[in-house]
Amino acid sequence: MIATETKTEALLKRKQAAVASGIANSTSIFVEKASGAVITDVEGREYLDFYAGVGVLNAGHCPKPVVEAVKKQADKLLHSFFAIAMYEPYVALAEKMNQIVPGKQPKKTMFANSGAEAVENAVKIARQATKKTGIVSLECGFHGRTLMAMALTSKVKPYKHGFGPFPSDTYKVPSAYCYRCQFQSTYPGCGMHCLEHFDRFFAAEAASDQIAAVIAEPIQGEGGFIVPPQEYFSGLKAICEKNDILFIADEIQTGFARSGKMFAIEHWGVEPDIMTTAKSIAAGMPLSAVTGKAEVMDAPGAGGIGGTYGGNPLSCVAGLETIRYMEDNHLCQRAQHIGDVTMKRLQNLQERCAVIGDVRGLGAMIGIELVKDRKTKEPAKEMAASVIKLCLEDGLLVIGAGIYGNVIRLLIPLVVTDAQLDQGLGILERNIQKAAATC
Repeated sequence: MIATETKTEALLKRKQAAVASGIANSTSIFVEKASGAVITDVEGREYLDFYAGVGVLNAGHCPKPVVEAVKKQADKLLHSFFAIAMYEPYVALAEKMNQIVPGKQPKKTMFANSGAEAVENAVKIARQATKKTGIVSLECGFHGRTLMAMALTSKVKPYKHGFGPFPSDTYKVPSAYCYRCQFQSTYPGCGMHCLEHFDRFFAAEAASDQIAAVIAEPIQGEGGFIVPPQEYFSGLKAICEKNDILFIADEIQTGFARSGKMFAIEHWGVEPDIMTTAKSIAAGMPLSAVTGKAEVMDAPGAGGIGGTYGGNPLSCVAGLETIRYMEDNHLCQRAQHIGDVTMKRLQNLQERCAVIGDVRGLGAMIGIELVKDRKTKEPAKEMAASVIKLCLEDGLLVIGAGIYGNVIRLLIPLVVTDAQLDQGLGILERNIQKAAATC
């Protein structure tokens, strides 16, 4: 009897023939539909989603008010290049972003399509505002896959390898990765060597009078969910202010309630000069934003920033409704609850499971760093891959992170039910233990 080809097998063949090989896939799932924290594939199998489209779906899959708002807008206007013929949703969302982004000074916003585009535009704006060219980013940081964004990104493979040369006047400094301190120090008695390093950097790498901006993720995402100490960002902002350098907070993954606050930088009480946002801004519709101090944002001349699709009316309406949905449903508080439950469970597991070297995060943005040995901290990349595979087989989607590929990152949709959270964490705990026994 000849076996019937499944829908997934047929789609995989079509994908392999039609889609560029550089578009990699870590699973063979083809999604048919999704709602809240559950994905259903074309075979009818359901999966708990603990990666949320890599942080895009903080408000969950297909929140009904957002879907309805997009449908309503689609009947009226799909596109009009904002630079030629304007429309109200762009202005309304800019007003909302200016209201919710931290900072007491007047702010202004521009829209683009992706996080990488937001970063590119933030760099352009910073250079125009300061009349300087140098941009400093942190090791372990990720800022996108366009050319300037790749130059600022730290993880080499697969993002940067073979794609150079990259733009000049970009520099990197060590991040506040306390678990793997570059200076072989231990917090809190370290004196914050990662900040003290700037003195050497300005003397040995690039003079402060040529640096336009420092860009940093409040919590480094792709780098392994690295959370700096409480005094780090106030110290970094002080260095920037002393040297007339702008501070750009990259909130593309950390923003929109993920950390337990609307924006993660609020945990440090620091007001950025420029903020980049994307991902969860519009519940899955393509949209990104650059928001900053009005005098900084106004530095580029007319036509200096923008793009054909930036701030598409469908996406802007989705953005407005998504932010309203987050506020109405108190998703910042929900993120904190999810984080408290998850951290407690994982820390208890860490006491019993020696392969867990570190558990860290803020709110519902949590990373689990796996190691072969707690003393040497040798990264357990293969074990992390095994955990991800085993969880998939058990109906749970999680993804990896970290410059060594040994971190399991949790980006649980903030609309997950308590029962779903308990079920998913149970699957994760079981498979970390199973992988530890077999790897």
